[in-house]
Amino acid sequence: MANSPQAAKRARQNEKRFAINKARRSRIRTFLRKVEEAIASGDKDAATAALRAAQPELMRGVSKGVFHKNTASRKMSRLSSRVKALG
Repeated sequence: MANSPQAAKRARQNEKRFAINKARRSRIRTFLRKVEEAIASGDKDAATAALRAAQPELMRGVSKGVFHKNTASRKMSRLSSRVKALG
């Protein structure tokens, strides 16, 4: 329990921010999962399209502070190399 008005306000802000970040993280994971599924199915066109859709979402997560820049870059690099390797 917060002992001061400012601590109470920070607690409210943290709850709100947590919900927003959770939704954003979930949305990004959904985009990444679509890329993974397209790669697993072996469809290069679908995988490329899914990757193009996922990239701005992932970078938006970086700018909003949900993911670290290097984490997003690593994920994009690994996914793009897997898409590129598809026949």
